[in-house]
Amino acid sequence: MSQVKIVVFAGSVRTGSFNAKLANLAQKRLEANGAIVTRVDLKDYELPIYCGDIEEQQGVPEAARKLHKIIADHDGVVVTSPEFNSSIGPLLVNTLNWLSRVPENGGKAAIFGNKVYAISSASPGGFGGYRGLMALRGFLELGVGAHVLPEMVSIASAHEAFDEEGELKVPFADSMLTTMLEKLVEKSAKTA
Repeated sequence: MSQVKIVVFAGSVRTGSFNAKLANLAQKRLEANGAIVTRVDLKDYELPIYCGDIEEQQGVPEAARKLHKIIADHDGVVVTSPEFNSSIGPLLVNTLNWLSRVPENGGKAAIFGNKVYAISSASPGGFGGYRGLMALRGFLELGVGAHVLPEMVSIASAHEAFDEEGELKVPFADSMLTTMLEKLVEKSAKTA
């Protein structure tokens, strides 16, 4: 069996983003367990706000096509998502909307229907971004037909949750992350 390939990205590009820290930790853990990991930074895939007129007149932007190809070439996906007003952040929603419009490489099914997704969030609030994760789950499962693991990780008080090496200081949260990533590798290996 070939090694499992996982793509990891954060739905935030803010300097010091807690979700970027969580994405970096997920990458580190997955690589330590033998997965081949591609860490994507959405700053490298700037996209205009989705508009049907843009798509009709100019087509799907090249950045969306490139990111689509990367995801299509992997077995599983980790998304770390900030919560915005109890929902998904605008950067992530816009990125996912554009990705769903790419017709090449098997289109929407190749990156959503044929992949296993693990979702997580880190937030300074007490819920750890949980409400945003529920919105993201609905978007991925109902909106674009993705298989999302039932295990989710929401890190509350994220401003205190990471040590200087980027590891989680909260044992329960650390255990949840380990379990979710193990399940992702296991399920993604079956689709590889």
